[in-house]
Amino acid sequence: MGNDSIFMGASTKQGYDIASKSREIVRSLIADKIKDLSPAEQRIVERIVHSTADPEYADITEISSNFVDESIKAIKARKDILTDINMVKVGINKYEGEIKCYISHEDAIKLAKEEQITRAAAAMRIAHEEGFDGIIVIGNAPTALFEAINLVENEGMKARSIAGVPVGFVGAAESKEALTKTKIPNIITQGPKGGTPVAVAIANSLIGLEKLD
Repeated sequence: MGNDSIFMGASTKQGYDIASKSREIVRSLIADKIKDLSPAEQRIVERIVHSTADPEYADITEISSNFVDESIKAIKARKDILTDINMVKVGINKYEGEIKCYISHEDAIKLAKEEQITRAAAAMRIAHEEGFDGIIVIGNAPTALFEAINLVENEGMKARSIAGVPVGFVGAAESKEALTKTKIPNIITQGPKGGTPVAVAIANSLIGLEKLD
Protein backbone atom coordinates (compact mmCIF):
# COMPACT_ATOMS: atom_id res chain seq x y z
CA MET A 1 0.00 0.00 0.00
CA GLY A 2 1.69 3.40 -0.18
CA ASN A 3 1.54 6.95 0.97
CA ASP A 4 -2.20 7.13 0.39
CA SER A 5 -2.74 4.46 3.03
CA ILE A 6 -0.83 6.63 5.48
CA PHE A 7 -2.69 9.68 4.20
CA MET A 8 -6.07 8.34 5.28
CA GLY A 9 -5.21 5.43 7.54
CA ALA A 10 -6.35 2.72 5.13
CA SER A 11 -5.43 -0.83 6.10
CA THR A 12 -7.17 -2.99 3.46
CA LYS A 13 -7.12 -3.03 -0.33
CA GLN A 14 -10.65 -1.65 -0.47
CA GLY A 15 -9.73 1.06 2.01
CA TYR A 16 -6.57 1.87 0.08
CA ASP A 17 -8.50 2.13 -3.19
CA ILE A 18 -11.00 4.52 -1.61
CA ALA A 19 -8.24 6.59 -0.02
CA SER A 20 -6.35 6.78 -3.29
CA LYS A 21 -9.43 7.86 -5.26
CA SER A 22 -10.37 10.39 -2.59
CA ARG A 23 -6.91 11.87 -2.68
CA GLU A 24 -7.07 12.20 -6.46
CA ILE A 25 -10.35 14.10 -6.16
CA VAL A 26 -9.04 16.37 -3.42
CA ARG A 27 -5.91 17.16 -5.38
CA SER A 28 -7.92 17.97 -8.50
CA LEU A 29 -10.01 20.44 -6.50
CA ILE A 30 -7.23 22.28 -4.68
CA ALA A 31 -4.00 21.69 -6.59
CA ASP A 32 -3.69 25.28 -7.78
CA LYS A 33 -4.45 26.66 -4.33
CA ILE A 34 -1.70 24.74 -2.54
CA LYS A 35 0.99 24.64 -5.23
CA ASP A 36 3.19 27.10 -3.34
CA LEU A 37 3.15 25.05 -0.12
CA SER A 38 5.82 22.53 0.82
CA PRO A 39 4.97 18.84 0.19
CA ALA A 40 4.37 18.33 3.91
CA GLU A 41 2.09 21.36 4.13
CA GLN A 42 0.21 20.16 1.06
CA ARG A 43 -0.46 16.82 2.74
CA ILE A 44 -1.87 18.53 5.80
CA VAL A 45 -4.24 20.71 3.77
CA GLU A 46 -5.25 17.76 1.60
CA ARG A 47 -6.19 15.76 4.67
CA ILE A 48 -8.18 18.66 6.13
CA VAL A 49 -10.13 18.99 2.88
CA HIS A 50 -10.70 15.26 2.70
CA SER A 51 -11.88 15.10 6.31
CA THR A 52 -14.32 17.98 5.89
CA ALA A 53 -15.29 17.55 2.21
CA ASP A 54 -14.81 21.31 2.03
CA PRO A 55 -12.28 22.68 -0.50
CA GLU A 56 -12.53 26.14 1.05
CA TYR A 57 -10.06 24.99 3.69
CA ALA A 58 -7.36 25.25 1.03
CA ASP A 59 -8.07 29.00 0.99
CA ILE A 60 -8.36 29.64 4.71
CA THR A 61 -5.63 27.44 6.20
CA GLU A 62 -2.52 29.35 7.28
CA ILE A 63 0.66 27.54 8.33
CA SER A 64 3.61 29.32 9.90
CA SER A 65 6.96 28.61 8.28
CA ASN A 66 8.28 26.62 11.25
CA PHE A 67 5.11 24.70 12.17
CA VAL A 68 5.80 21.43 10.37
CA ASP A 69 9.47 21.16 11.34
CA GLU A 70 8.89 21.98 15.01
CA SER A 71 5.87 19.69 15.23
CA ILE A 72 7.68 16.73 13.68
CA LYS A 73 10.64 17.28 16.01
CA ALA A 74 8.23 17.08 18.94
CA ILE A 75 6.56 13.96 17.58
CA LYS A 76 9.91 12.25 16.99
CA ALA A 77 10.82 13.05 20.60
CA ARG A 78 7.44 11.56 21.65
CA LYS A 79 6.39 14.78 23.34
CA ASP A 80 2.82 14.91 24.61
CA ILE A 81 -0.11 16.04 22.51
CA LEU A 82 -2.64 18.13 24.45
CA THR A 83 -6.21 18.50 23.16
CA ASP A 84 -8.98 20.83 24.23
CA ILE A 85 -11.72 18.17 24.33
CA ASN A 86 -11.87 14.39 24.52
CA MET A 87 -13.43 14.06 21.08
CA VAL A 88 -10.23 15.41 19.52
CA LYS A 89 -8.15 13.14 21.73
CA VAL A 90 -9.92 9.94 20.68
CA GLY A 91 -9.64 10.85 17.00
CA ILE A 92 -5.83 10.95 17.08
CA ASN A 93 -4.38 7.53 16.37
CA LYS A 94 -1.16 5.58 15.96
CA TYR A 95 0.85 7.93 18.15
CA GLU A 96 3.50 6.37 20.34
CA GLY A 97 3.58 9.27 22.77
CA GLU A 98 0.87 10.37 25.22
CA ILE A 99 -2.27 12.24 24.22
CA LYS A 100 -3.71 14.24 27.09
CA CYS A 101 -6.92 16.13 27.76
CA TYR A 102 -7.83 17.72 31.09
CA ILE A 103 -11.35 18.99 30.27
CA SER A 104 -12.92 16.44 32.63
CA HIS A 105 -10.15 16.51 35.24
CA GLU A 106 -11.51 17.28 38.69
CA ASP A 107 -8.92 20.01 39.20
CA ALA A 108 -9.99 21.70 35.96
CA ILE A 109 -13.64 21.55 36.98
CA LYS A 110 -12.81 23.01 40.38
CA LEU A 111 -10.60 25.75 38.92
CA ALA A 112 -13.24 26.73 36.37
CA LYS A 113 -15.79 27.26 39.15
CA GLU A 114 -13.37 29.15 41.39
CA GLU A 115 -12.07 31.46 38.66
CA GLN A 116 -15.35 31.68 36.70
CA ILE A 117 -13.61 30.61 33.49
CA THR A 118 -14.46 27.89 31.04
CA ARG A 119 -13.41 24.33 31.75
CA ALA A 120 -11.47 24.38 28.48
CA ALA A 121 -9.38 27.33 29.67
CA ALA A 122 -8.95 25.76 33.10
CA ALA A 123 -7.80 22.55 31.44
CA MET A 124 -4.95 24.42 29.76
CA ARG A 125 -3.86 25.78 33.14
CA ILE A 126 -3.93 22.34 34.71
CA ALA A 127 -1.88 20.94 31.83
CA HIS A 128 0.73 23.63 32.42
CA GLU A 129 0.78 22.91 36.16
CA GLU A 130 1.32 19.24 35.32
CA GLY A 131 4.44 20.16 33.33
CA PHE A 132 3.09 19.83 29.81
CA ASP A 133 5.67 19.82 27.03
CA GLY A 134 4.56 19.18 23.47
CA ILE A 135 1.99 20.04 20.81
CA ILE A 136 -1.35 21.68 21.59
CA VAL A 137 -4.30 20.80 19.34
CA ILE A 138 -7.44 22.90 19.79
CA GLY A 139 -10.50 22.28 17.63
CA ASN A 140 -13.42 23.64 19.59
CA ALA A 141 -12.74 26.10 22.40
CA PRO A 142 -11.49 29.62 21.63
CA THR A 143 -11.05 30.17 25.38
CA ALA A 144 -8.60 27.27 25.46
CA LEU A 145 -6.61 28.84 22.64
CA PHE A 146 -6.55 32.27 24.28
CA GLU A 147 -5.43 30.66 27.54
CA ALA A 148 -2.75 28.57 25.83
CA ILE A 149 -1.33 31.68 24.18
CA ASN A 150 -1.29 33.46 27.53
CA LEU A 151 0.40 30.55 29.28
CA VAL A 152 3.08 30.20 26.61
CA GLU A 153 3.85 33.89 26.39
CA ASN A 154 3.58 34.82 30.08
CA GLU A 155 3.94 31.66 32.16
CA GLY A 156 6.51 29.61 30.24
CA MET A 157 4.24 26.81 29.06
CA LYS A 158 6.22 24.52 26.75
CA ALA A 159 4.17 24.43 23.56
CA ARG A 160 6.38 23.25 20.71
CA SER A 161 3.57 24.19 18.32
CA ILE A 162 -0.15 24.92 18.36
CA ALA A 163 -2.83 23.76 15.95
CA GLY A 164 -5.43 26.41 16.65
CA VAL A 165 -8.60 25.65 14.73
CA PRO A 166 -11.54 26.30 17.09
CA VAL A 167 -14.93 26.51 15.42
CA GLY A 168 -17.69 29.02 16.07
CA PHE A 169 -18.93 32.57 15.81
CA VAL A 170 -17.87 33.80 19.26
CA GLY A 171 -14.15 34.23 19.76
CA ALA A 172 -12.93 31.63 17.29
CA ALA A 173 -11.68 34.00 14.59
CA GLU A 174 -10.22 36.35 17.19
CA SER A 175 -8.34 33.61 19.02
CA LYS A 176 -6.81 32.33 15.79
CA GLU A 177 -5.81 35.82 14.73
CA ALA A 178 -4.14 36.26 18.12
CA LEU A 179 -2.18 33.04 17.61
CA THR A 180 -0.80 34.23 14.27
CA LYS A 181 0.63 37.30 15.99
CA THR A 182 2.79 35.20 18.33
CA LYS A 183 6.11 33.51 17.70
CA ILE A 184 4.60 30.10 18.46
CA PRO A 185 4.80 27.72 15.47
CA ASN A 186 1.17 27.40 14.41
CA ILE A 187 -1.51 26.40 11.97
CA ILE A 188 -4.92 28.09 11.90
CA THR A 189 -8.06 28.26 9.80
CA GLN A 190 -9.22 31.81 9.24
CA GLY A 191 -12.66 32.89 10.40
CA PRO A 192 -15.28 30.75 12.17
CA LYS A 193 -14.54 27.45 10.44
CA GLY A 194 -12.65 24.65 12.16
CA GLY A 195 -13.66 21.95 14.61
CA THR A 196 -12.83 18.43 15.68
CA PRO A 197 -12.41 16.93 12.18
CA VAL A 198 -9.92 19.65 11.25
CA ALA A 199 -7.94 19.33 14.48
CA VAL A 200 -7.81 15.55 14.18
CA ALA A 201 -6.78 15.75 10.52
CA ILE A 202 -3.86 18.03 11.38
CA ALA A 203 -2.64 15.85 14.24
CA ASN A 204 -2.88 12.62 12.28
CA SER A 205 -1.17 14.25 9.30
CA LEU A 206 1.78 15.21 11.47
CA ILE A 207 2.03 11.70 12.88
CA GLY A 208 1.93 10.31 9.34
CA LEU A 209 4.58 12.75 8.16
CA GLU A 210 6.90 11.67 10.96
CA LYS A 211 6.57 8.08 9.77
CA LEU A 212 7.43 9.16 6.20
CA ASP A 213 10.33 11.37 7.26
